[in-house]
Amino acid sequence: MSPRPRTVTDEEILGATHRAIAARGPANVTLADVAKEAGLSAATLVQRFGSKRGLLLALVSSGVDSVEYCFTAVRQAHRSPYAALIAAATELTRHMKTPEELANGLAFLQMDVSDPDFHRLALGHSKQVIAGYRALLDEAVKAGELTKCNTARLARAVGAMSGGSLIAWAIHRKGTAEKWVKEDLATLLAPYRVTRQFLLPGGVI
Repeated sequence: MSPRPRTVTDEEILGATHRAIAARGPANVTLADVAKEAGLSAATLVQRFGSKRGLLLALVSSGVDSVEYCFTAVRQAHRSPYAALIAAATELTRHMKTPEELANGLAFLQMDVSDPDFHRLALGHSKQVIAGYRALLDEAVKAGELTKCNTARLARAVGAMSGGSLIAWAIHRKGTAEKWVKEDLATLLAPYRVTRQFLLPGGVI
């Protein structure tokens, strides 16, 4: 007898987990919260992931696995490497509706730095993101959009700026998170931008 097909995929459960955490935070969310969001029983979650910790680890692991896909998608969506870089560095802002959601997401940071299993995944995620930024910076330099520079160090700065700027937005709460982070990134990258002059009939602009 073949096993019964799963009516809710693991990917859908992880999506429900993300939404539940955005509303309650990783410390306060329960398997019952996730089960309600996913339309399943808590027992089903235990059967698939073993525990709340197992579920959270699976969620973080899925984020690590999706980094390369996200960078590929954002690059394909933009002709300009520089534009792709800004889009990648502000990706999180387009999913963050309120400062409270950001606070609940940042609560993961405590686990990332104190729990070895979560730290391993967080480190892998960070390295992949910085590598993605560096690849786009290298492309932008090659395309003549940015001056030659130490793209490895600048990629780290882009990562630090995008994360820190998002936190600053949650504190100041002026405008949208995306606009706030884009402005800070523009300030960071301005010294590296290549200014191009165009000849018009009336002169140079």
